[in-house]
Amino acid sequence: MNLSELSIATIRSLCIDIINKANSGHPGMALGSTPALYSLFTKELKVNPNNSNWFDRDRFILASGHASSLLYTVLHLSGFDVTMSDLKAFRQLKSRTPGHPEIGVTDGVDASSGPLGQGIPTAVGMAMAENFLAEKYNKEKYKLVNHYTYVLCGDGDMQEGVTYEACSLAGHLSLGKLIVLYDANKVTLDGSLDLTFSENVKKRFDAQGWQVIVVEDGFNEVAIAKAIKKAKSNLYKPTLIIVNTIIGYGSKNQGTNIVHGSPLGKEDGKNAKESYDFDHEDFYVPEEVYTHFKDTIASRGKKANTSWNRLLKKYGQAYPKEANEFMNVIKGFDSIDYNTIMPNYPVGYSEATRNISEEIINVIAKYHPTFLSGCADVAGSTKTIIQESKAFLPGSYDGRNVYFGIREFAMIAIMNGATLHKGVRMSSGGFMVFSDYFKGALRMACLMKLPIIIPLSHDSIAVGEDGPTHQPVEQLPMLRSMVNIQVFRPCDANETVAAWTIALETKDKPTIIILTRQPLTTLDHTNYDNVKHGAYIIRRETARLDGVLIATGSEVALAMNAQKELFNQGIDVRVISMPSMELFEQQSSEYKEEILPSACKKRLSIEMASTFGWHKYVGLDGYAIGIDQFGESAPAKDVIEHFGFNVDYVVNEFKKL
Repeated sequence: MNLSELSIATIRSLCIDIINKANSGHPGMALGSTPALYSLFTKELKVNPNNSNWFDRDRFILASGHASSLLYTVLHLSGFDVTMSDLKAFRQLKSRTPGHPEIGVTDGVDASSGPLGQGIPTAVGMAMAENFLAEKYNKEKYKLVNHYTYVLCGDGDMQEGVTYEACSLAGHLSLGKLIVLYDANKVTLDGSLDLTFSENVKKRFDAQGWQVIVVEDGFNEVAIAKAIKKAKSNLYKPTLIIVNTIIGYGSKNQGTNIVHGSPLGKEDGKNAKESYDFDHEDFYVPEEVYTHFKDTIASRGKKANTSWNRLLKKYGQAYPKEANEFMNVIKGFDSIDYNTIMPNYPVGYSEATRNISEEIINVIAKYHPTFLSGCADVAGSTKTIIQESKAFLPGSYDGRNVYFGIREFAMIAIMNGATLHKGVRMSSGGFMVFSDYFKGALRMACLMKLPIIIPLSHDSIAVGEDGPTHQPVEQLPMLRSMVNIQVFRPCDANETVAAWTIALETKDKPTIIILTRQPLTTLDHTNYDNVKHGAYIIRRETARLDGVLIATGSEVALAMNAQKELFNQGIDVRVISMPSMELFEQQSSEYKEEILPSACKKRLSIEMASTFGWHKYVGLDGYAIGIDQFGESAPAKDVIEHFGFNVDYVVNEFKKL
């Protein structure tokens, strides 16, 4: 047995042991993909295990995150901070080796993965960020940004629609430094792949503008290594390497769905190890295997990192201004005081908040050199264009306008990847109703604590004639219900400015900014200091507190008009603007009591969306005015009137309290 064969047998055996000890996990792909991952790591991958966040490292994403035992094993052998104790704690509470890879939990993991389909789109975002930064900062003799993005995926990824969306765009953009290894074992959890899938994947990727390489024998690590080298030589097309394997290789049930997601157990595990000619106790690693990984991955990475540091120093001497900017952007570019550069709008100024958002985007772009703005084919409507920049396309990879096409799900997953890559800050928008399409990727952004910014326009039934298919109703509470997110629905231009400012200051969660198509008049007191509290008194009661009106967005002005009419009828109420429930929840109990006194039971919320979630603030004695049905197709003013969003209705509903 040569050293490569011994290393592959060791990796497979460790995967069996890890899963058996946890009595949980997915041995199938782990055992089948071992030669592919071994070849990538030992032959080509440019990483430094002793400096795992080195900027110019190659990125690697395990798209089929259920094969995590394989990744953890290879990271351990490579010298990352993944110990044998970590391997033995696989899938246990608070361990550093969770069931699916999680960034920030396991050293060497570049992206959290789990939901099939999102791994490749995330990698597309990384490759796009690499291309942008390379185009912007590289000089003829100084290739500061020069790395590849690799993915290991399986048959399940090929069936997910978001993979198709992202691969289509990657081919269109000629992302030649994106390389995907596809473990084609032709088995999924339910059984043989032919139950559900009969596409010719090679032809599909050919049609999408990819280079496709087929490795017939997926256990031939030499052939896999040659395929990766060939892939790296083509800088004009992304590459798909189809690696034909056998799921659960070595098990008595190899080639079947039985080995997809169940431990092999002691007996079958022993049989599998014997088939690898690896007869050792559990968790055994030959010393020569450790040495082999140290001499390949660790040694290569250390040399590359050292060489890059020297290059960076020379770059700084030759191009001091660019070098300073480059170092700032890869650290997050925190030098901007956004409060000093943002516009301020006078009371009475009237404009749609989507148009205000566009003005803000262009201010940000002026001061932030690697801020990118995108959209899912509705840039003209959502107002996301950076006016003084080009489109991100082959030949203009330094363009800052990203056209994602009609690919909402892929758009957010790609933003996740670009953000994980570091060096760029991204916002991308669309119509609010289509947030349903990208919720899965947004959830991963929340989980990974990524500060992506998503401006969503066409925020309510005020969309009008486009009708109920395009009028969001339940999307707003859906977004608010998510974990680790902040959602803003600003009531005017200055609340929009504040929302954007807070979004840019945020480092650990996504921000959604809900925008109107119709003009809103700028009100008094709508400033950053108030908005950062999530909710505030925008107009106080005159003498006594008879009740509270709480509103967001365009309905804040309606609440203020209703307040006047109620006062004329002898009822004295205060008006609360609540642009962000999430920020309000972060305030002290004293502040919350000041804004919404517990003794005041007469509370009415007003929002052109589902009432779900509002009873937390209006209480059992209050009432929520909203829309708990689908909208109607008609001119906006008629639809708004039809659903009762007028002063008379609000006044009458409050008087019922």
